[in-house]
Amino acid sequence: MRVVMKFPKWMAPIKVAVLPLSKKEELSEVSQKVYQDLLQDFVCDYDETQSIGKRYRRQDEIGTPYCVTVDFDSLKDNAVTIRDRDTMKQERIGIKELVSYLTEKLK
Repeated sequence: MRVVMKFPKWMAPIKVAVLPLSKKEELSEVSQKVYQDLLQDFVCDYDETQSIGKRYRRQDEIGTPYCVTVDFDSLKDNAVTIRDRDTMKQERIGIKELVSYLTEKLK
């Protein structure tokens, strides 16, 4: 069973969570940079504890509309995966386009 706090996206207390796929140093560095960049425009959370599935569930439970996952492909293509809370759809977005993408989605 999936528990989701379905705040309207504009009203959610935390707008974006940054989740590195693993605790490996190279992913943590990129994830922290993405997190610091997003903090300029959004209320964000950073989480690298437990499995990625449990972190998604935790964010769903508190109503976070978007999760940004930094994975090993991010190191090569400078893109991240964004997961939408409501549809659970995932999209690959370039790190440079992330702020504008989220700004548009959170209107």
